[in-house]
Amino acid sequence: MIHLYYWTTPNGHKVTMFLEEAGLDYTLKGIDINAGDQFAPDFLAVAPNNRIPAMVDHAPADGGAPVSVFESGAILIYLAEKTGLFLPGPKDIRGRAVVMEWLMWQMAGLGPMLGQNHHFAIYAPEKIDYAINRYVDETNRLYGVLDKRLEGRDFIADAYSIADMACFPWIRPHKRQGQQIDDFPNVKRWLEVIKERPATQRAYARADEINPNRSSTVSDEARKILFGQRATT
Repeated sequence: MIHLYYWTTPNGHKVTMFLEEAGLDYTLKGIDINAGDQFAPDFLAVAPNNRIPAMVDHAPADGGAPVSVFESGAILIYLAEKTGLFLPGPKDIRGRAVVMEWLMWQMAGLGPMLGQNHHFAIYAPEKIDYAINRYVDETNRLYGVLDKRLEGRDFIADAYSIADMACFPWIRPHKRQGQQIDDFPNVKRWLEVIKERPATQRAYARADEINPNRSSTVSDEARKILFGQRATT
């Protein structure tokens, strides 16, 4: 049994997409980040960076003690290696390298930059034109990079992979990010194909179970919890 500590964010969706594709048995443990659940000691024991998702695999491949993993990219790699799915094995060094480099592109670039887009354009109490334009433009640039990559390809690598699962949830809310999806025809086609996969639909249905009233509006108290964190001693 896999326990997934989860909330309904793009990074959370990445992992439910994999679990549904692989048909693995898992339990969702909702971590309401607007209410501060991410600071509970039992969650911090699994996720010391107080961010979702995090996971505990109670049936690891070596048959030993449970394995805990935090960071969505690390979880995807762990699950891919556990199942042998959606990531080429070590013998296919070229195919594996392609998936890994695009996964890292999402983790280091697409996710953080689009996250800042969301923050300044939607959540920040003060609208700063420079910051909004900076991240909307960088989002546009990254969409362009992905669009070029997808030219003549069905998926980011040779086959559907953890790179696609990592990128899809961040591209899905393109309207919120100030992007015209028709400007990126290859991304648009790719987005629709993944959206129609049964496993993707099941993953997003799980999100509705956990947080049926999803909204881009946050209260002042939630804003303090989400965006007012500093190091503690």
